[in-house]
Amino acid sequence: MIKTDILIIGAGPTGLFTVFEAGLLKLKCHLIDALPQAGGQCSELYPKKPIYDIPGFPEVLAGDLTQNLLEQSKQFEPGFTLGERAETIEKQEDGSFIVTTNKGTKHQAPIVAIAGGLGSFEPRKPLIPNIVSFEDHGVEYFIKDPEKYRGKRVVISGGGDSALDWSIFLAEVASEVTLIHRRNEFRGALDSVEKVQELKSQGKINLITPAEVINIVGDGKVKGVVVAQSQHIEKEFVVEADHFIPLFGLSPKLGPIANWGLEIEKNAIKVNNALDYQTNIPGIYAIGDVNTYPGKLKLILCGFHEATLMCQSAYQRINPGKKYVLKYTTVSGIDGFDGSRKESPKAVVKAIN
Repeated sequence: MIKTDILIIGAGPTGLFTVFEAGLLKLKCHLIDALPQAGGQCSELYPKKPIYDIPGFPEVLAGDLTQNLLEQSKQFEPGFTLGERAETIEKQEDGSFIVTTNKGTKHQAPIVAIAGGLGSFEPRKPLIPNIVSFEDHGVEYFIKDPEKYRGKRVVISGGGDSALDWSIFLAEVASEVTLIHRRNEFRGALDSVEKVQELKSQGKINLITPAEVINIVGDGKVKGVVVAQSQHIEKEFVVEADHFIPLFGLSPKLGPIANWGLEIEKNAIKVNNALDYQTNIPGIYAIGDVNTYPGKLKLILCGFHEATLMCQSAYQRINPGKKYVLKYTTVSGIDGFDGSRKESPKAVVKAIN
């Protein structure tokens, strides 16, 4: 039996930052994740994708953000159960919970924090008859290593932030980038749309709208895509390509967590955002993309905020009757990453009986 103060389901950015915030409160954490490595989607799906809205980082690669979070949290010595999925949860007489994985590993903690991101997920695939036969042979639904596309002809399909961001990024890597969207308007950030238009005017991106890919051309490997464009008259044509990357987002599924008795709304866990992001079951919290509440924004920095408030509430549940005085890390200091202590360290939380 693995015992800890806070059991975190999900080792993505929000889960990893929870370790740090809990550590400041002298609470130990253990993380469970079905993926074989920490980092969640940032590590598994797009480690080389740049992120622009992390405070203090004008630009940071998703994989680098994960490594920084691991480095930041390692001083608090979190435990990890990786490559296993949280399967069942049982509440004990003392109010604690036992979470068992699909491989039978048992974990016990008074607090469970679900930070599972989108849960288990799979890409939304376009309805193209022969697309499956080209998967791993030129058709990819995620971009893990942009260098794979250096000097190649790439066709990207989609109208959201991922399609726009990767088109912009690969314009400096691939020999040719074509972005295809079924509408003239995009769903992504306005500055990204403007950048794509600018790269189009510079001849670095081929932009085809309104249009969609209806077939793939090739003999065992992608050689091109068939595009149907509707503009006054219907017409079809072939765009030569070495890679076709449809970026239509992910279809999220909560998996076994959906059977834990939690209040669910549109495949997300409802929480009390007015207080501490606790679910309808006292002692179980949901933070990050996995939760929902009025005004919810699925952003990494929002998950960091939710993790911070959740840890304050968890401290009070674990230490009933104790009050604390919050002190800033700039004043109190924290353990150094190398194991040394920074100048004049004090407890970040001063417990008062």
